[in-house]
Amino acid sequence: MPSPVMPTSRRADGGAQPAAVSATGLRKSYGDKTVLDGIDLRIPAGSIFALLGPNGAGKTTAVKILSTLISADGGEAQVAGHDVATSPHGVRSAIGVTGQFSAVDGLITGEENMLLMAELHHMSKSEGRRVAAELLERFDLVEAAKKPASTYSGGMKRRLDIAMTLVGGPRIIFLDEPTTGLDPRSRHNMWGIIRELVSDGVTVFLTTQYLEEADELADRIAVLNDGKIAAEGSADELKRLIPGGHVRLRFTDPAAYQSAAGALREATRDDEALSLQIPSDGTQRELRSILDWLDTAGIEADELTVHTPDLDDVFFALTGSTDKPKEAVR
Repeated sequence: MPSPVMPTSRRADGGAQPAAVSATGLRKSYGDKTVLDGIDLRIPAGSIFALLGPNGAGKTTAVKILSTLISADGGEAQVAGHDVATSPHGVRSAIGVTGQFSAVDGLITGEENMLLMAELHHMSKSEGRRVAAELLERFDLVEAAKKPASTYSGGMKRRLDIAMTLVGGPRIIFLDEPTTGLDPRSRHNMWGIIRELVSDGVTVFLTTQYLEEADELADRIAVLNDGKIAAEGSADELKRLIPGGHVRLRFTDPAAYQSAAGALREATRDDEALSLQIPSDGTQRELRSILDWLDTAGIEADELTVHTPDLDDVFFALTGSTDKPKEAVR
């Protein structure tokens, strides 16, 4: 298994970005089952972080510890500058949490759900109504606001759930599998909402079973396996950990193909398709080297394509799991 990759996030001026969430040596066991075995995390403010892992890997446990719902057995964690163990109230005042199971009360209307949440945040009635109205409009729920939430579609309930989470103006949001059970259109709509949150400066900690979702949304991804972080980095960095990446050169001129094949001894030939497959990690430096070589040799390829492993390959290689995360239905 490749060693964990944990590139440091830096600002353009060379300084480290402030961490919205950080954890060192976080541990949690239930009986003789170790769920988290000393994990380290650092999530820059204003970014989307995705935690991937097989079912039962400890993703929800990590969210519960960081959101102060349960205590860790060991290690330290800070959220929004507050220690989760010594300042849980400070953490709770800065975060919002949306679990994989909706917190929406189906017996009351969408608006009543929002006003109840405002009351829990000790807002005045006028302030609660103002915030509720703004969020219902933002999440396109105005027309349904007076209807019982039990009549909402799955996508509407998810939107209401996140709207309720935002009532207190949290700067850090934990989304524990927020699109589980949604149809493709609702899932893509939810992605748009998550991107909007981050554009407003909110930090999002996302757990998901959908590899495509992590690839689409996350600035950084960590793969959790056997209680440890197996690897961490951007989607592209993780994909480069796995062998099998290559550059494919295709030719229409048989003479150019033969010349290139004769010179590139390490390339895999496909004489029928007039194509060459060159092992590559897909970095800009390697691509520039191949293009420079073609120019120097006076050989022109008609097509150059870069093939890198996808997150499915990364997941299987790092976890050795047959418990494949869900593919988004297209």
